[in-house]
Formats: sequence, C-alpha cells, structure tokens
Amino acid sequence: MSASSNGSSPNSSHLIEVKLAGLHQLFNSMDPSPFHERDLDHDAEQFIVSWAQEYPRRDPLKLLVHLGRPPEDVTDPQPMIAESVHHYFEYRADMTRRELRQLMKEGRVALLIGLAFLGLCDLVAQSLPATRDSWHAMLREGLTIIGWVAMWRPLEIYLYRWWPVLALEQVYRNLSVMEVEVKSAA
Repeated sequence: MSASSNGSSPNSSHLIEVKLAGLHQLFNSMDPSPFHERDLDHDAEQFIVSWAQEYPRRDPLKLLVHLGRPPEDVTDPQPMIAESVHHYFEYRADMTRRELRQLMKEGRVALLIGLAFLGLCDLVAQSLPATRDSWHAMLREGLTIIGWVAMWRPLEIYLYRWWPVLALEQVYRNLSVMEVEVKSAA
C-alpha cells in the first residue's frame, strides 16, 4: 500500500494507492453483508485514513485500488468498490458526528455539575469564619481549589477534546466523496 500526490495545483487530487492481492483484502471478511454495505478491513481503513490525514482536509482525494487478480464473480469491480468505499466512509462520518454530539452533551452535563460544585464549595468557603486560624484558612483555600478542579473535565472537553473528533469527521466526509478508481491485473 502506498500514497502520493499527483500534482501540486490546488485543483488536483491527492492520490492514495492501495495495492491488494485480491478484493478480499479490502473488506472485512467477518461482515456477512453484501459488498456495497460491508465494512472495510481495519488495516485498509487505517491505511487510507492515515494517508488522507496527511493532506489538507478540504483538498480532493483519489483512491486508486490495484487488484493483483480480478474478482471472479464481478465483471467490473469499479462501481461496486466505489459505492462500498463511499458508503463506508459516509457511515464513519455519521458515527463520528454522533460521537461529537455525545461529547458536547457530556461537556454540558459536566459543566453544569462543575459549576454547581464550584458554587457549593465557594459558598461553604465563604461561610467559614475569616480568622487568623491556619486551619480555617487552609480549609477555605482547599475548598476553592477543589471547586476549580471540578471544572477540569468540562474545560478539557470544550478546549481540547472536540476539535480532533471534528477533524476526523471532516476527513471521513472527504473520503466519502473521493474519486475511486480500480485497476485489475489482466
């Protein structure tokens, strides 16, 4: 398996080449669905996605599949493979979009819990007497720190975790519309 760019102009597609001995290497052999609905083989998917991530997300891509031997039961594998690849990556994009929505929902819940806990800690800290007693001062500071630590999870989600998921969804969307060409050994 290999990948390359077939030009440097902005309108040219980045080429991802996959060299296979047979069609069975492209699809998950454990999936009993018809070819157009089958999952791609995990290694083939990872290879294609890793090369797609090397290029700018909005640049057009082209997948060139080299088959060492043509499939016996299909006269022209081009439409079947193109449909299968497009269907699979559209499905992965949809699943990644759902994952992003779930992550944002988790972030909202974590934010509400974190804010409530921070407010409670601040309320308790403010209710402690402001004396020179080191125990009270340490307890007040501890409650303030614990309240802010409770905000770590929503901050992590809203600052760091959402954008890699969104980037992966964009890669899958780009892969779901890429041009697919199949060359079989004669």
